[in-house]
Amino acid sequence: MQSRKSGPKPEQRVIKKYPNRRLYDTETSTYITLAEVKQLVMTKASFVVRDAKTGDDLTRSILLQIILEEEAGGAPMFTEQALASIIRFYGQAMHGYMGPYLEKNIQAMTEMQAQLAEKAEGLTPEMWAKFMTLQSPVLQGMMGSYVEQSKGMFLQMQEQMKKNTEQVLGAFGIKRP
Repeated sequence: MQSRKSGPKPEQRVIKKYPNRRLYDTETSTYITLAEVKQLVMTKASFVVRDAKTGDDLTRSILLQIILEEEAGGAPMFTEQALASIIRFYGQAMHGYMGPYLEKNIQAMTEMQAQLAEKAEGLTPEMWAKFMTLQSPVLQGMMGSYVEQSKGMFLQMQEQMKKNTEQVLGAFGIKRP
């Protein structure tokens, strides 16, 4: 029974992962590939990947597998240094803040990209060049907005870490000077 407050839940496509590593789409009653799961992601389809035997949620694991294939496919998004930096955040004080920080930054970049695409619909290459020249202040404004959002998120993260540190030190009877 669904709660009235939450409203109706969108139907979530269920993909079952079998021990032989095959993925079965219960909506289409067919086996699918990682490339097809990637296409679901690209179309923003709501889905969950479940272990066929245990029912465990394997969605994150499958998404990481897609990222691994993309990174190995010739045009990686992350440098080795960026990947090493991400790994170093695990187990550190910033660990809990890094995921939301990256997520908000990706969301801001996605919104900026959508705004740019909306403004550029139907432009020829010549019109695009002129658009870029004329829209420089608009693009600067969008980038400035993104930078401000990113800075704000970082400052919030820093403030939260400061509070957490003070709480931990306070528990040991240590006060900041």
